[in-house]
Amino acid sequence: MLPCAVPEYMGVPSKAIIKFIQRLEEYQIPMHSILIARYGRLITEAYYSPCDNHTLHRMFSVSKSFTSVAIGLMAEEGRLSLDDPIIQYFPDKLPEKVHPWIARLTIRDMLKMQTCHSAATYKSHPERDWVESFFTTKPSHPPGTVFNYDTSSSHTLCALAERLAGKPMLDYLRDRFLNQIGFSREAYMIKDPFGISMGGSGLMATSMDLLRFALAVMNGGTPDGKELLPKGYLKEALSHQTDTLLSGATLDERQGYGYQFWRIQKEGFACYGMGGQLAICIPKYDLICVTTADTQEIQGGNQLIYNSLYDEISPYLSEEALPPDIPAQTRLEDLVNHLSIRPLYGKAASPLTAEIQEKVYRLSANSSGFTSLSLRFHEKNSDGLLILSIGTQIQILPFGLGRMLTGRFPIYGQKCATSGTWLSEDTLYIKSHLIDECVGSVHFQLVFRDDGVTVYMKKIEETYFNEFTGYLYGQVKAD
Repeated sequence: MLPCAVPEYMGVPSKAIIKFIQRLEEYQIPMHSILIARYGRLITEAYYSPCDNHTLHRMFSVSKSFTSVAIGLMAEEGRLSLDDPIIQYFPDKLPEKVHPWIARLTIRDMLKMQTCHSAATYKSHPERDWVESFFTTKPSHPPGTVFNYDTSSSHTLCALAERLAGKPMLDYLRDRFLNQIGFSREAYMIKDPFGISMGGSGLMATSMDLLRFALAVMNGGTPDGKELLPKGYLKEALSHQTDTLLSGATLDERQGYGYQFWRIQKEGFACYGMGGQLAICIPKYDLICVTTADTQEIQGGNQLIYNSLYDEISPYLSEEALPPDIPAQTRLEDLVNHLSIRPLYGKAASPLTAEIQEKVYRLSANSSGFTSLSLRFHEKNSDGLLILSIGTQIQILPFGLGRMLTGRFPIYGQKCATSGTWLSEDTLYIKSHLIDECVGSVHFQLVFRDDGVTVYMKKIEETYFNEFTGYLYGQVKAD
């Protein structure tokens, strides 16, 4: 267990943490967890129901920092040098004629995101070998020159680690140090279609796993006095290696980049993943804040998390213990114990509820292949079912009215939390939060007029759920 302490004992006012949490709520960011540690002690552990301390969360590009550490360990073992050309490790993946810019590309260039590609090479043809695409895609510029965020670079570095270790990268890291710091056994990495761990985006782990990793990295690889990670490599990996001023979308993304770690304000660094998966590390304050969330709907959402930390907590830190504040500590504990992903609030019922109950709407031909739609409401109007058919297959999405219902999302089977509300007498809005290997949201707006229903569907998710985009129209099915 990570040692715990009351915030004031670690020089952090409980009131500041309360304001931090409340500010994120004001921004209406769908937070999933917040963990804060100072001086190596856990002072806040908050989960937003239905997420909890056992939830394996998709960490997205936080995975890159794990890949960086694996490469650093292998360099320490003498299995590779950072200045080796990457092509020497993948002769079987090379085209007959290697582009000279690819031939010059080094492992160090890849760690710094100074590759010769303008985008992830596997995304245009994901059905082809992802690692091979890194070497066969025509480069756009010489390596070692400018920063460009290239997830295929991280994926290829993970493939290198797995090739040299002869095992999955996460297993290699477990053997070297993750087991020693209490990393969960259930954590895993999603694999690409060809069996390579997605070292750029595939880590599934708990929030506490990420905190333990961040503590080990910030402590120079010496948690509890045991040197588990190479200090020299970490010093380089966490320092400013390349400029991101031109390409960074937010202020903290313009502070520079190390070896698969971001530089941030306050002389800090971060493990950074899409959607609010963050380990914000500020060594001069000996402070770490881990968050999991889904900021994809909110422009600049990740920056709002940074700003909230900088504004509500950083200015109030003390190097010495603060006097106890029992009322604030009690309020913080109560707040943390009652956090949840916000359901849609509004009207739980409509005069149309009884009229449309279990009516079957035959859908016009559509690219998603849905053939019919119906709704079923609980007699107390607290829950409902959205029922979609694809031919003879029936797909059901449970939703709460004024509350969340957890379940599995149709077709994909991904864990989700879903709620609905009546925007007006004839318009029902349903929103489903995806909290699984896929993180995002799917939205349905259903407008009932006469004997027909018009459905607007919108998905906010990186890769899948394309069936749930666009419009459907249906009319009541004749008996």
